[in-house]
Amino acid sequence: MRSLDDLLAASSWGGELSAEQWQRVRAAIVVREVQPGNYVLHKGDPSNVWTGVIDGLVKAENLSGSGKSVTFATLPANSWFGEGSILKREPRKYNVVAVRNSRVALMPAATFFWLLDTSILFNRFILTQLNERLGQFMGAFEHDRLDEPDARVAHTIADMLHPQLYPNREGRIEITNEELGHLVGASRQSVSRALHALEKSGLIKIGYRVITVLDIEGLREFGG
Repeated sequence: MRSLDDLLAASSWGGELSAEQWQRVRAAIVVREVQPGNYVLHKGDPSNVWTGVIDGLVKAENLSGSGKSVTFATLPANSWFGEGSILKREPRKYNVVAVRNSRVALMPAATFFWLLDTSILFNRFILTQLNERLGQFMGAFEHDRLDEPDARVAHTIADMLHPQLYPNREGRIEITNEELGHLVGASRQSVSRALHALEKSGLIKIGYRVITVLDIEGLREFGG
């Protein structure tokens, strides 16, 4: 089972902390275990923690007035998220729900801002994180408007292997067709057809609840 130390060591900024900074950060973080379907964070709550995923998989989502779920992102082990809401000191704009058994690290906002004040590398990481996330969401908006279903699936899979936002996935994505459908905005049947088309093209390999990416550049350029 992965530990908080594993998460910190896998984070590019964590490996550059001094021994004093490491101990202070580690002591401040609260680790929670969350069962599938349970909330990690609630929409409307104060944005008073920065969140990392130690193990498992969580998703950021919202519900429409009719109860339809819209998933913005799935967040695997080694992901950190929520920095924008903390910096703006605004109520959280989305729910975070565990997709499978997960362990999350909750860093208090006070520790987050202390790192900003004391670590140049952490500042650079957050700046890059914000920029990359903005670019990803702009790309997703464009794909949603312009791409055919097969291309939307291809680009969504490629986005889930973003080296800054979702590091160390090693080309494997653990996700169901239904979960991918929420991200893409398509039915499970449409996603299944798209996945088989991508597999036939030699871009991915489909397993049980696992997608193995064989050609990341091919996915990024698919349908272009």
